[in-house]
Parts: sequence; structure tokens; C-alpha cells
Amino acid sequence: MNLKFLFWSEVIKKAILKSFDAGSYTATVQIVGSLSSWLEVPVSRAIPSAEMASGRACALLFLDPSNPRDSVIVAVWTP
Repeated sequence: MNLKFLFWSEVIKKAILKSFDAGSYTATVQIVGSLSSWLEVPVSRAIPSAEMASGRACALLFLDPSNPRDSVIVAVWTP
């Protein structure tokens, strides 16, 4: 496996949590720097639902940078 390709094929972006659906474990986020783009993405099950409060910052991992739907929230924190 080519490790250089592995590291450059994924992108992590900061986003702001807008809403969270505990039933489907998905969230609506706004990528920092984007005024009009909101995405609905899955959330890592390692993150407790109590942590998913609107307005918190989150790390959004894009497994395929050309496909925004192929992403997952991997961390949340209070800015």
C-alpha cells in the first residue's frame, strides 16, 4: 500500500453542527468558510449523542474529497 497516497486521499475539514438526528445518527453541518453549503452526514457512533449540540465545532473526515456524501463526523468540541 502506498502510504503517501493514503494520507493525501482523505481530507479533514472543520464544520459547525447545525442539527443532529439521534434516530439515524446523522447531522447537518456547515463547513467553516462556506456560507450556503450545508451537508447531512453520518456521525461516528463513538461520539455520544449528548455531545451533539447545535453550534459545536466538529471534524468532518472526507474519505473521498470529490464526494461530500462520503464523509463522517469524527470529533466534536466547543469552540
